[in-house]
Amino acid sequence: MTEKFKIFAKYIKDLSSETPDIETFLFVKDNISKYQLNIDITSKALKNKFIEVNTTLKFEDKEANEKKSYFEIVYASIIKVDDDVKEKKDLERIILCDVPTKIYPDLENAFLNLIHNSGHPSIKLEKKIDFNKLYNERFN
Repeated sequence: MTEKFKIFAKYIKDLSSETPDIETFLFVKDNISKYQLNIDITSKALKNKFIEVNTTLKFEDKEANEKKSYFEIVYASIIKVDDDVKEKKDLERIILCDVPTKIYPDLENAFLNLIHNSGHPSIKLEKKIDFNKLYNERFN
């Protein structure tokens, strides 16, 4: 299958790591295994049929702890979709599945660098994100 889009640019739009103090850092170091990865994908139309696709990863504690660290990256991809893509469903698939799948290795690398450089070098993202699966699950 040939791609129906071209990536013209990709870059880190926003990067955030917040750990307010040493007590929080030490608490998080012991509890970071409970942190969960969340993904959000948004898009907006730009001029000349370009689209900005923002893929956001957040790594955070969902429990009601006082002491938390917060890690987030927003990775922007500027794409142009082929003129023969007319169906909304096809465009949706490109934005929510194809683009994130293509940029994910760079996104994951940048995000892990952020977490490792924030004092948590042992953290790994255990499984690769399957954007096809996530996309298909939306409709079930």
